[in-house]
Amino acid sequence: MSSPLSAIKKLWPGKEKQPMGFVSEGMDVVFLKELADHLTSKRFLILVLLMAVTGFSSIYAASRGITKGGSGEEIDLVFLRLFTNSGNSLPSFAAFISFLCPLMGLALGFDGINGERARGTLSKLLGQPIHRDAVINGKFFAGLTVMAFMIVSLGLIVAGLGLVMLGVPPSLEELTRILVFLMLTIVYVGFWLGLSLLFSLLFRQTATSALAGIAVWLFFTVFLGLLAGIAADVIVPVANDASQSVFLRNWIWRQNLSRFSPATLYWESITTILTPEIRTLGPIFLEQIEGAVPGALPLGQSLLLIWPHLTGLVAATLLCFAASYVVFMRQEIRA
Repeated sequence: MSSPLSAIKKLWPGKEKQPMGFVSEGMDVVFLKELADHLTSKRFLILVLLMAVTGFSSIYAASRGITKGGSGEEIDLVFLRLFTNSGNSLPSFAAFISFLCPLMGLALGFDGINGERARGTLSKLLGQPIHRDAVINGKFFAGLTVMAFMIVSLGLIVAGLGLVMLGVPPSLEELTRILVFLMLTIVYVGFWLGLSLLFSLLFRQTATSALAGIAVWLFFTVFLGLLAGIAADVIVPVANDASQSVFLRNWIWRQNLSRFSPATLYWESITTILTPEIRTLGPIFLEQIEGAVPGALPLGQSLLLIWPHLTGLVAATLLCFAASYVVFMRQEIRA
């Protein structure tokens, strides 16, 4: 009986020689080994079951709400509403994904390096004809591939179930927005994977690196928004008789400071993509709404709104991975 690594190697063409010049020697071996370890681990099974149960529950509740309370004029957006509508007691599918994605990235990477060091296999691995950068590159891209597989599979399954439950096929615009949503989710989960790999390098104990990742997640998700509100009130104090411009400046400071959190960038991005009626991410006054024609923005205009958010997410992901790469290349590996 062949091992999972052998089965994956059969699907990997051209493994005898490097397909691209920038791929370091041994990266394909590390990539396939990590991919097989992830796919056959109990951790992967738990994550899949967790995402499946929560995702399907939210989709079922959303579809029930749409079929009961949907109206004819919203038929063009009914498939996107499947991802954004929440049930009576369950959050929306997008809210579930935004909550679970950091846990996925942290779970797959918190013991990526210090776990190998604790088992005594890291020095043996580097003793083989494998470049050092191939180890960190292979671990990162293998984890990202596994999470991309989970996210895309779940998104397509949910879309298929929504098609069966609603009986309404999605339009090309809706399908494109769903694919953009899945790509944004992969970038967002890549940030947490890079951060967890960095903590696995900085801390020798796997429990410490896991707690550090959870602490950063809680800070970005919960406490940064509270601190942004406090800082905005200090920078632009708001009295009871303050003018509209003072309230506006306070709100802008609060929003800009909260956007230092990748969680805020991701949530605003997917909300804009999955809700085409959103025309701005800033404040809207009543005089600006008067005379406006209701309708949905095209995908290109929605992408222009979230382009700074997407740039920030990609930059944060690259910074975390670059920091992990530099630390690992400079770190001394002892037997």
